[in-house]
Amino acid sequence: MKLETERLILKPINESHVEDILKIRGNDVVNQFVKRIPPKTNYDALDFILTIKKRIENNETVYWGISLKNQTNLIGTICLWKFSEDRKQAEVGYELLPEYHRKGIMSETLQAVLNFGFNELNLQEIVAMTNKFNENSKGLLLKHNFILEEEREDEGFPDNLVFSLKK
Repeated sequence: MKLETERLILKPINESHVEDILKIRGNDVVNQFVKRIPPKTNYDALDFILTIKKRIENNETVYWGISLKNQTNLIGTICLWKFSEDRKQAEVGYELLPEYHRKGIMSETLQAVLNFGFNELNLQEIVAMTNKFNENSKGLLLKHNFILEEEREDEGFPDNLVFSLKK
């Protein structure tokens, strides 16, 4: 499923994106606030892509690669995942190569995915977890009217803040 914005195309990822996924998910700046084992090889990136494809088939996630309209390579990713049992709530997750930070790209991307989530998937709430030190991410969420849920916790991630946006 493809989404388009003024400057961007959000598209499914596939095996042709191995090097892009390796570059994005292996980037030290991207991983600065994320607790995960970054891919080290093309095989690791391929394994991640195949896992995502299986989760999409199983209706566990909706996942897009982000590219500029005039390019084919991916510069980031965004997903809706961790759906509630009644499919009324999901979590948004995103990442963007540092050279594209502070250009409004993730804001444009997030707006498209929020519209999709609320209008196509009929979600009632979208939540986002971000590290308390990730100022860019916190600013992005506040710009899009997410509210800091001080009483909620991201279980197992004590440094994360929980934000939510209701339809």
